[in-house]
Amino acid sequence: MNIHLIAIGGSAMHNLALELHKKGYQVTGSDDEIFEPSKSRLEAAGLLPEKWGWYPERITRLDAVILGMHAREDNPELQKAQELGIPIYSYPEYLYEQTKNKLRVIVGGSHGKTTTTSMIMHVLKTCGIEFDYMAG
Repeated sequence: MNIHLIAIGGSAMHNLALELHKKGYQVTGSDDEIFEPSKSRLEAAGLLPEKWGWYPERITRLDAVILGMHAREDNPELQKAQELGIPIYSYPEYLYEQTKNKLRVIVGGSHGKTTTTSMIMHVLKTCGIEFDYMAG
């Protein structure tokens, strides 16, 4: 899979880029600015964009484009992907597509979500149950 992330520097987006890269996907991305710790983590994985900005010429032979939260409708990379008919997903849409055939546990509420999620993960690990997760 060849995937491009528009606004790769976000806290959730850069983690998705790293995980897709670990799965063996070809991952590229762009952003107008990337802060720490996203910047160092992307750089260590070889995924940090060479320069900031949006470059529609990077949008070629892709299996999908994933949009970060601050990707606007007039983004030139997004417009190029639309012109080429490349599948475009928001971050939540992409997560849904990747997990729609899995059993999902969702933890919500005002307080205690991280603690509850940690407890669930601990129990699954202790029981030897394989799982993946997204906490955000």
